Amino acid sequence: MDVKFQDTQANTTEQLNSTKQLFDSKPSVTFSVAEAVVKILRDMGVQYAFGVSGGAIAPVWAALHQSCIQVLHFRHEAGAAFAAIEAYFASDRPVVVFTTAGPGITNALTGLLAARWEGAKVIFVSASTSAPQRGRWACQETSSYTMPSAGIFTSGQIFHYATTLESSDQLPEVSRRLALGLGQPGGFVAHISIPTNIQTSTLNTSLPRVTLSQSLATVTEETIAECVRLLSEGPFAIWVGFGARGAAKDIRHLAERTGAAVMCSPRAKGIFPEDHPQFVGVTGFGGHESVLRYMQEQRPWYTLVLGTRLGELTSFWNPEMISRRGFLHVDIDPEVPGTAYPSVKTFAIQSDVGVFLKALLKSFPERPGTSKVPLLPRKRNVIHPRADGKVRPDVLMNMIQRVIVEQSNAVVMTEVGNSLVWAIHVLQFAKPCRFRISTGFGSMGHFVTGVVGAALARNGKAVAIVGDGAMLMNSEVNTAVGYQIPAVWIVLNDGRYNMCEQGMTYLGFNGVDATIPQADFVKIAQGMGADGMRVQSEYDIQAALEKAMASPGPFVVDILIEPTSTAPIGSRLDSLISQGATNY
Repeated sequence: MDVKFQDTQANTTEQLNSTKQLFDSKPSVTFSVAEAVVKILRDMGVQYAFGVSGGAIAPVWAALHQSCIQVLHFRHEAGAAFAAIEAYFASDRPVVVFTTAGPGITNALTGLLAARWEGAKVIFVSASTSAPQRGRWACQETSSYTMPSAGIFTSGQIFHYATTLESSDQLPEVSRRLALGLGQPGGFVAHISIPTNIQTSTLNTSLPRVTLSQSLATVTEETIAECVRLLSEGPFAIWVGFGARGAAKDIRHLAERTGAAVMCSPRAKGIFPEDHPQFVGVTGFGGHESVLRYMQEQRPWYTLVLGTRLGELTSFWNPEMISRRGFLHVDIDPEVPGTAYPSVKTFAIQSDVGVFLKALLKSFPERPGTSKVPLLPRKRNVIHPRADGKVRPDVLMNMIQRVIVEQSNAVVMTEVGNSLVWAIHVLQFAKPCRFRISTGFGSMGHFVTGVVGAALARNGKAVAIVGDGAMLMNSEVNTAVGYQIPAVWIVLNDGRYNMCEQGMTYLGFNGVDATIPQADFVKIAQGMGADGMRVQSEYDIQAALEKAMASPGPFVVDILIEPTSTAPIGSRLDSLISQGATNY
């Protein structure tokens, strides 16, 4: 890798000063540690706390209920964590997850790892065993005797910051570290473990008050000048990632000023309008052949990469995605540029994408009359419904486009599986922040539960397109019923883990069993107090979707899907074959 430059001009001193604690001279009110922690969280902007209760966390749970933070009691800790992720992205405010000791913590870890991968800001508050009881087989004992501390109770691969609060004297430092992390650009996932006896102990130090201040990585004039020079050498393309979601207007301004072609990662759909004449398509998993056609026929001199790691499901590390002279890669994480394509010449810029673009646009010369990318616009393949047979997934997606994407402002999210690849490939968005997927950690159960957090934080509709396997794994329909959250689940019910079944056949492994006894999700939903409608014909799709969108409460649309329709997952399977996962 030839990395010419990395710009890291973030003012650490100012950042630390902006998060300096201000203390009262004496506590005017007697607080328990649990109440003090909740007050700190509230002062940091937390509006929602999702979790599952238990005896060991009872004091914190009670303190949360007595605060102005809205507390939602979930059915599974992983579901609470996934909901927290989506509530963060819907509200742009940190979210709390709470659990009891032992299995409460381990159940939540999958969702918390997803939060780390997704770049969410989530604070995990859990219980641990009081010091006098450790090593004596306390119920659900949580201590170094029974659980590994590294990574779970310490900073590492799961948590940016983690600690066990053994005394109220630690609160000022804990508060300072949380404020510093929340003020950083990008994600921040923290774990505060509090022994039960410490939760109820009296605060014996002054309660810290923290001022949060966002710190944005900026760029130097020299870096901008070099970017302008390189991008002026010839035609360039813009590769948009999810990390650029806050800079949609500036990306469009740059593209239209320069005539650059624009493509996006699967997570970034809608940041640049997919119906724009300069948009060449979605890259990677479920993406469009038009992107490779553009790279083959009109390969740009440079590609300006904005806020994407260029990981497997975004690029498949395909050499055809390499521009003639390499990448200009902008990311807030200095370790990202050059990692996916280590042998490619990369000009690395550590910066917030929005800050970078504003600086670039000030210096980039106006180029009136710049020719636009001479590409034929991509057309949506509209398939007319048929009277017989089960529902074809591409017909369903076309109807979702008409009824939900184009006629509402609901956020649409899709679970990993065939539902994910069909949605990426068929749905089109013209505005940012309306499409949510996970192509990094990619855990099943993320959006069947995350849809509840998104609908709550948006105070409106959120729609999850999911498979029957995910819906049976970890949905929170019952939680949505309890709080009358207007979440909608559209279930592709084909009685199997179909991506696995189709993928195994493609890879040459025959005779595997990926079937699932077909469930009636409407009956299940109705049994929990939700409404629903089952669709067995393509002619019934529109009415079911319209009813779901009109429903004031949670609604399940159970779609009997034609299982033999092959999802456009060939590129992912070819990537697996290149890694050795084949029987041929």
